[in-house]
Amino acid sequence: MTMDATRQRFLMCRPTYFAVDYAINPWMDPTAPVDADLAIRQWEQLRQVYRDLGHTVEEIAPVPGLPDMVFAANGGTVIDDKAMAVQFRDPQRADEAPAYRAWFEAAGFEMYDPKHVNEGEGDILLAGELLLAGTGFRTAHASHAQLQEVFGYPVITMQLVDPRFYHLDTALTVLDERTVAYLPEAFTPGSQAVLRRLFPDAVHATMADAEVLGLNAVSDGRHVVLPAQATDLAAKLRDRGYETIGVDLSELLKAGGGPKCCTLRLRQGKASK
Repeated sequence: MTMDATRQRFLMCRPTYFAVDYAINPWMDPTAPVDADLAIRQWEQLRQVYRDLGHTVEEIAPVPGLPDMVFAANGGTVIDDKAMAVQFRDPQRADEAPAYRAWFEAAGFEMYDPKHVNEGEGDILLAGELLLAGTGFRTAHASHAQLQEVFGYPVITMQLVDPRFYHLDTALTVLDERTVAYLPEAFTPGSQAVLRRLFPDAVHATMADAEVLGLNAVSDGRHVVLPAQATDLAAKLRDRGYETIGVDLSELLKAGGGPKCCTLRLRQGKASK
């Protein structure tokens, strides 16, 4: 089976001020030591992987006092030259929203402001012609209607139930237009049934791989960049014909982040693949 890779344009933010000073998800322990220099080196490795694959990486300047700004996926949703800004649930991250909004505006995207809590591509994933929209912990269900009106794609609500997988991108990854990988246990029975109906050939991850954020992965349709520790998932993906690239983001995992958390896709023109 031959997979086609699509060149991507990504937005990333160097973890210059990365720290775990508060706890807003189950992964975060402010009493545990964090090596900020190691976090930067690991992030730079991820950025280099993207560049080696031929993708374009844009960078937004980090802001002092915003240790989670490295998780660029939460900064917005960008599809078809439109950018939906975000509204964070937690006050510790609130000041990231205007910083990302200013970047999108300066980059020339058509801007839309959220009417409800909406944490960007952390919970909003484009899969072919569908927007998969997570809710249950962060992004408000009420925001899904606005997303559909702004972007014009049918929105499929995905209800999350495990606080460790607090964003959709920790429980599901889009591999290509037709295929996803996900952890069934992270979703309600109804959402599991919807996923089975929409993606009968999906890859099912194990809890062991999900617990190292193995599903917080980035795919260009052929190459899948995922945490190096997610070995079983990587093997399943290779069996399906994908090429996997493992990266070690163990320091950023201390804040509940992985490759996808660090990566916001900037879609220009009609979204495809």
